[in-house]
Amino acid sequence: MEYEGQICRAPMERSSFMLPIMVGCSYNRCRFCNLFRHLKYRELSFEQIEKELARVKEAGGNPRKIFLGDGNAFAQKTERLMQILEMIRQYFPECEEINMDATVTSILKRSDAELEAFCKLGVRHLYLGIESGLDDVLALMEKDHDQRQAYEAIGRLHQAGMIYDAHIMTGVAGKGRGKENAYALAEFLNQTRPAHVVNFSMFLHKEAPLYQNILDGSFIPASERENLEEERRLIELLTADILYDGFHDFIEFRVRGRLPKDKEKMTARLDKVIAETPETEIYSYVQGECPALERCDGGSVWRTV
Repeated sequence: MEYEGQICRAPMERSSFMLPIMVGCSYNRCRFCNLFRHLKYRELSFEQIEKELARVKEAGGNPRKIFLGDGNAFAQKTERLMQILEMIRQYFPECEEINMDATVTSILKRSDAELEAFCKLGVRHLYLGIESGLDDVLALMEKDHDQRQAYEAIGRLHQAGMIYDAHIMTGVAGKGRGKENAYALAEFLNQTRPAHVVNFSMFLHKEAPLYQNILDGSFIPASERENLEEERRLIELLTADILYDGFHDFIEFRVRGRLPKDKEKMTARLDKVIAETPETEIYSYVQGECPALERCDGGSVWRTV
C-alpha cells in the first residue's frame, strides 16, 4: 500500500506490521500537533485494506503484531472496526495482538460489551495521549478530555482486558509549571499503571496551532533545561512498574528503562545532562519539511527564540 503522510506510531511498534485503515486523524485538534493537518481525513475502503493484507500474505508475511494507522484508529465506527479485525484474523490467524492509537473519548463512547468484543478479536494495546496531569493544560491543548474522564476510560479498558500505554509531553504545561505537572502526572500514572510511558518532550512545528499561542503570549514555552528537570522529577516520583522512554529531539537526548528498577541509573543520566544544559530562555521549533526531526537543510530548520 502506498502510504500517505508521515508515519506516526509508538516506538514499541517499530517491529509491527503497520496496516493503514485511514488517512490522517479523525480528531486532529490537539494544539501542539501538526502531523496530520496537511491531510484530508478519509477512511480507506475495505477493498484497499484487504488488498494490503493479501499482498503481505502472498509475500510470505505472517505478522505477530499489527498496528492500525493512522491517528486515533480506535475511533472508527464499531461495525467497521470489527469487520477489519475479522479480516485480519482471516489472513493472519496466528497474529497475537492488534494495537492502535486511541483517545479517552473514543473509549468512553464504547459499551463494556464492545470493549470486551474488541479484546476477544485481538486488540491489546491502546496508546492514549495523556500529555499532562493538569486539567487546565488539557483544556488549552484541546485534548477533549479531563482527568476524571481519563480515569474512567482507563478503568473500563483494563476491565475489558486491554492494555493502556501513555503518551506524555514534558513542557506541555509551559514555563514555570514543570514541577507542578510532574507531580500531577506522577499521581495519575501511578494510579492508572500504563504498561509503557513515552515522553515526547515539547517540540513544535511553527504551523502547529500552539505556535500562535506563543506569538500572542498566551502560552510561554519552557526551556529545554526545564523540560529535563520536569522529566527528572517525574521519574523520581513514579512508583508503578512502568517501561519508560523519553525523547528530547532538540538536544538529542534519550532516557529509558524499567521503573522503579532503573530509577537511580535514569536519574543519574538526567542529572548529568541537566548540569550540561545552560539555563537559557530558549525553546525550539522546526519549519519546513523535516519529517525525521533531524538537522536537515543545512541546519536551517532549527530555530531558537
